[in-house]
Amino acid sequence: MEESEKINVIDIKIVPNRYLKPNTTENILNCIYDLEGQQRVLIHGPSIPLKVFYGPGKGHIVNHTDRKIISVKDTDLELRVMVGEIIITVDMTNFNDFMDNLHEILDENMPCDYSILVGIFTRTKSTITDYLKYGNNFESAIDKRYIGLVDARSISSETVKVIK
Repeated sequence: MEESEKINVIDIKIVPNRYLKPNTTENILNCIYDLEGQQRVLIHGPSIPLKVFYGPGKGHIVNHTDRKIISVKDTDLELRVMVGEIIITVDMTNFNDFMDNLHEILDENMPCDYSILVGIFTRTKSTITDYLKYGNNFESAIDKRYIGLVDARSISSETVKVIK
């Protein structure tokens, strides 16, 4: 492995024992974005659709209480999922300090028990889907944090938000 190919980041997966409410998610994400060393934050969970896609109620609006707009670092985000896990990509140089601060944040803001897993949970190399979406030789044209995040059929601006 060449020096430039070495992985200098690691992922931290936070798995709460229940889905997080929008206010809790907003508080935790704002605190995480205040920490030094985080490079990317992903939230995962089951989708909260805007409309019923099939069955007798097809086309009706889903009035789910957790589909709200939250504000993270002055950026408005519409929660389209029930937050079941948070994955943070962290620079390895600040890992121990980051973990200490993260434990404090979660102990103060998490309303339930949670687990923390450390490893590689996101793509670190380009996928076939990336090539379908961006074309050949796209690696130098996009931010490395976007690698592995895209769905070739989706509109990235709807599913990926950049928070500075």
